[in-house]
Amino acid sequence: MDWTVVGALWALVGVGLGAFGAHGLKSVASEQGLAWWETGARYHLVHAVALVLLGLLQQHRAGGDAAGWSFLLGSALFSGTLYAMALGAPRWLGAITPVGGVAMMLGWLLLALHARG
Repeated sequence: MDWTVVGALWALVGVGLGAFGAHGLKSVASEQGLAWWETGARYHLVHAVALVLLGLLQQHRAGGDAAGWSFLLGSALFSGTLYAMALGAPRWLGAITPVGGVAMMLGWLLLALHARG
């Protein structure tokens, strides 16, 4: 998997969603919804950068796909549930959010192990 490309595209989506939250949701979402959106966008973008960095590391050391999948799926779950709740989805989706957080944390651990060799 070319994680540099995946990360760059994930960042493109994150910037677009961040801009939408900053400009398009102000008149629609609650204050709590806007805070959820901002948190989701922040974690989304941080993990897009992590994917790019993983891709750059892979140019020198093979492997690391488990970290990449953990970052991508974790940030999709974490941010996606926050985005959905900000748009009015049921609050029970918040029970899924920590699963994404754990997956992102696993990604960082796997990246550390991969970088260590």
